[in-house]
Amino acid sequence: MTDRFLSGVPGSQIEAIYQDGPGNEIATGKFDSPQSSANLAANTFGLFLNRAADLPPLPGCEQEAWPASSLTLEGKLRFPWNGGRHPVLDVLVTTPSALIGIESKRFEPFGKNRVKALSDAYRRPCWGDRMTGYERVRDQVGASKGSAYSLDAAQLFKHALALRTQVNKPGEHQGLTPILFYLYAEPGAWPDTGLPIEESSRDTHREEIAAFVKEVEGDEVKFVACTYRQLLEGWVGQGTAQVSRHAAAVFRRFAP
Repeated sequence: MTDRFLSGVPGSQIEAIYQDGPGNEIATGKFDSPQSSANLAANTFGLFLNRAADLPPLPGCEQEAWPASSLTLEGKLRFPWNGGRHPVLDVLVTTPSALIGIESKRFEPFGKNRVKALSDAYRRPCWGDRMTGYERVRDQVGASKGSAYSLDAAQLFKHALALRTQVNKPGEHQGLTPILFYLYAEPGAWPDTGLPIEESSRDTHREEIAAFVKEVEGDEVKFVACTYRQLLEGWVGQGTAQVSRHAAAVFRRFAP
């Protein structure tokens, strides 16, 4: 075992999860990168991997029924068709009333990103009549192909549609409220160079989040955005002693 994981986090179990994942992040070394979002998410939520009921209610999701009944890292979802690539959420949380898919970001919003095209598959009429905001996002992504972005709206669109599919098919998640939870860090500097991340870059990211929230408000898949700092400060102030210590340890190691 390496020092990849904080105290109390089941490292061997988590390594096995990521070794089996589509990104192969352990073998490629991506997981150990000082910019790794997966490392941050795994250490933050790994404490609850075998004890989901101890996870405090997520900010913006307090109205759902808690405690959580399950928590999965690298949670795989499917679109309503065979073939192609299907989404993987950093964390999937199930409560008695909701299926919450967590997409974690660390340094990604502050790099050089370009809007990628979406295939025609996403225009199939299989999303119901309560996803019009997300469908507008899809159309905006298509119109802005190649332009720079901070928020990966295309990825969020895909995740939302996969969550919607999951709760509308027979199975353990049928009938639950689908929630897409966008959890992001706001680091102060790049770890490899020490150069500061400009405040204007963080402002741009926040503005794009606010625009996305407004666009999809009222849709079937609820969208919630939260900073790691907000999440962890809540754990420090409101969690059990162990959860509070864990949140403080995440702060010390990752400075999110």
